[in-house]
Amino acid sequence: MWAFIARRILATIPVMAVVAMVVFLMLRLSPTDPAAMIAGDYASSEQIARIRTQLGLDRPIYVQFVEWLGQILRGDLGVSIFSNLPVTTLIAQRIEPTLMLAATSIVFSIVVAVPLGVLAAWKAGTWIDRLVMLFAVAAFSFPVFVLAYVLIFEFSIAWRIFPTQGYRSPFVDFAGFLHHIALPTLAISTIFIALITRITRASVIEVLGEDYIRTARAKGQIERRVLFRHALRNAAVPIVTVIGLSLVILIGNAIVTESVFNIPGVGRLVVDAVLKRDYPVIQGLVIALSFTYIIINLIIDIVYAMLDPRIRY
Repeated sequence: MWAFIARRILATIPVMAVVAMVVFLMLRLSPTDPAAMIAGDYASSEQIARIRTQLGLDRPIYVQFVEWLGQILRGDLGVSIFSNLPVTTLIAQRIEPTLMLAATSIVFSIVVAVPLGVLAAWKAGTWIDRLVMLFAVAAFSFPVFVLAYVLIFEFSIAWRIFPTQGYRSPFVDFAGFLHHIALPTLAISTIFIALITRITRASVIEVLGEDYIRTARAKGQIERRVLFRHALRNAAVPIVTVIGLSLVILIGNAIVTESVFNIPGVGRLVVDAVLKRDYPVIQGLVIALSFTYIIINLIIDIVYAMLDPRIRY
C-alpha cells in the first residue's frame, strides 16, 4: 500500500510541473500586455513601463520562469499590486469560508444522495425509483445561480427564515454559522445530490445482480445488511469517483455561490482580482486551485486502492 502511495505521489510531481509551466506561459504569452491591462485604458506609457518593471515583465522570459518557479517552490505566490499583501496571505484570509462551504456541501450531498441512490436501486422499477430519478433529473437541470436566487427569494425575502448574505465563523458563533451557511449549502448541494444519487443507483443495481448478493440473501441476512455491507461496499469505486469529481466542480460553483450570497471566500477573491486586473493574485489563485485539483485526484486514487486492493497491483 505504501509503495502504491509513493508511486502516485511521485507521479503528481511532473503533472504539477507541467501545470506550473502552462499557467506561466498562458499569462505571459497572451496577445495583450498584462502591464497595460493592469494599468487601465487611460494609463500613460510611463505608468505601464513602471508596472512592467514591478512585475519583472521586462526581463527575458526564461529568467522570469526560473525566478517565478523558485518563488513557487518556496511557497511564495507573489504580491498583490493593489493591496500590497502576499497572495498567500490573501488566500489564508479567505480560505475558511470556502472550506466550510465545501465541507458542509459535500457532507450534506453524501448523507442525502447515497441513501437515496441505494433506495432507488433497491426499489428499481417502482414508483419510488421513478420519483427519486425525477428529482435527480430536475435538480441536475437547475443552474446553481438560478437556484440560489430562488432560495433567497423564498427563504430570505418571503419567509424571512435565513439571512440573504454574509458569513459567520463556526469557531466564533456555531449557531450563526449554520444559519448563514444553510442556503449556500443547499444551493451548491442540489446538483451534487442529483449526480451522486444517479451514479449510486446505477452502481448498486449492477452489484445487486451478482452471485454473492444472492448467496447473502440465501443465507438469511437482513436486506439492510445486504444493501449497505455487501452491495454498497462493492459499488463504492464509481461512487467515490463521482464524489471526487463533485469536489472539483464544487470549487468552480463556490465562486458563483459566494458572489450571490456575499460570502468573503476564495471565490469572491477570484472575482475581485479579475475585476481589478490584479495579475499576481490571478496567477497565484490559478496555481493554488490547479494544485488543489491534483491533490484531490491523488486522494481519490489512494481511496480507490483502499476500497479495492486489486488497484494497487
